[in-house]
Amino acid sequence: MTRPRLGVAILTMGNRPTELRDLLDSVAKQDTQPTRIVVVGNGTPLPPYDETVTTVELDENLGVTGGRNAALQRLNEFGDVDVVIDLDDDGLLIDHDVFARVQDLFADDPKLGIISFRIADETGHTQRRHVPRLRTDDPMRRGPVTTFLGGGHALSTRMLQQTGGWPDRFFFTHEETDLAWRALDADWTILYAPELLLQHPRTSPARHAVYYRMTARNRVWLARRHLPAPLIPLYLGTWSLLTFARTRTIGGLKAWIEGFIEGIGTPCGERRPIRWSTVWRMTRLGRPPIL
Repeated sequence: MTRPRLGVAILTMGNRPTELRDLLDSVAKQDTQPTRIVVVGNGTPLPPYDETVTTVELDENLGVTGGRNAALQRLNEFGDVDVVIDLDDDGLLIDHDVFARVQDLFADDPKLGIISFRIADETGHTQRRHVPRLRTDDPMRRGPVTTFLGGGHALSTRMLQQTGGWPDRFFFTHEETDLAWRALDADWTILYAPELLLQHPRTSPARHAVYYRMTARNRVWLARRHLPAPLIPLYLGTWSLLTFARTRTIGGLKAWIEGFIEGIGTPCGERRPIRWSTVWRMTRLGRPPIL
């Protein structure tokens, strides 16, 4: 099959200029060069780049979802990209053949919708939360999964035309799962390909002040948007128990409860429950949509 044309999308809030420059340098060193590179300033002005980079400056921070949708819109306007590669602005491509491998994988499988990269720190360690399956003992285990990693992944534009883009109102947290569930329900495949490495500093999502509130709110929205009605209480009940068991601070727990209430009482977007056949497919892949 024809090798797909690649577009790279990078979001930045302007607070990692050195890391972003290093990332762009690692993109430039790829054996296969992307057709387009778009850098989105999420509520921040951007410095000048060379002619290979297109910039989009947003007047306000629209979050991960709004920023990525702005990048998708710009890439769609060019009309010459078949696969979009999203990279965190503090990530780094270590190998020079990552983009070539992405092209090969999409060319070989017309139903491949999403590729999830492996994320590891500079020591080679992959955090538990960066393994997109329940069994996290082996981050090198390759195969189909039910979600993907936001820091480094590749999306088929054909899939996006069918499923739609990122859920704008989520801002950040669980936006990958929302898109993944839509992709699976439309019969696309999500592949975790650990041979595709994005080096990324070891971090905790709780470093963001609004993490607990948005995690709870968006999980409720996710369930309301996509789960068959009988599964909603099972999904939210399971995650409520896990949260109460794992959260170590009163402030974090309070913010989580506030977010949960917000998720119940505010609009979540159009409800399109996934099919029961998709639920069964996810279960066979090792992660039923109650976990």
